[in-house]
Amino acid sequence: MEKFSVHRGVAVPLRRSNVDTDQIIPAHWLKKVTRDGFEDGLFEAWRKDPEFVLNRPVYADATVLVAGPDFGTGSSREHAVWALQNFGFKVVISPRFADIFRGNSGKSGLLAAQVDDKVVQRLWDHLDANPGATVSLDLVNRTVRAGDGVDAIEDSFTIDDYTRWRLLEGLDDVGITLSHEADIATYEAARPSYKPVTL
Repeated sequence: MEKFSVHRGVAVPLRRSNVDTDQIIPAHWLKKVTRDGFEDGLFEAWRKDPEFVLNRPVYADATVLVAGPDFGTGSSREHAVWALQNFGFKVVISPRFADIFRGNSGKSGLLAAQVDDKVVQRLWDHLDANPGATVSLDLVNRTVRAGDGVDAIEDSFTIDDYTRWRLLEGLDDVGITLSHEADIATYEAARPSYKPVTL
């Protein structure tokens, strides 16, 4: 997993709340066991509407999604996070995330930045007035920023300390286990030879 510290990218105003995981990636896409190839299924039903925001060419290279409250509700599926990442998103900003979605995001390297409702509204207004504008996220200082000058939007976002640490260090579950490789080897070396070993 790549380390995450600061990201700046084109942001998409997704003016919807209560976006559940079935809307993010429909169930019929869950037959695959790999983590790639889900970008075509992202928001599949909504993307059939030519007016859907992600169909606008200005957002073709978007990496930041600014959504309404209660993003990622519904059934647990890592595929929702993978679909967002496969499409190119590095960050989702929302006033509230479903706990499981937030956990899956942190384990896969997607920053789920929780901000106040008023911050999302200001970001939406800014992005509507400036299609293709960028938003910056600083994980070290937990800040979000958009725009310039006196109209700049700058505020803090919430993320738990453990997930922040994992993202800063670039550690998924396998990476955390491998960080204890020397201890594992020492333990295995001390075990009686008649017991099973880890290869």
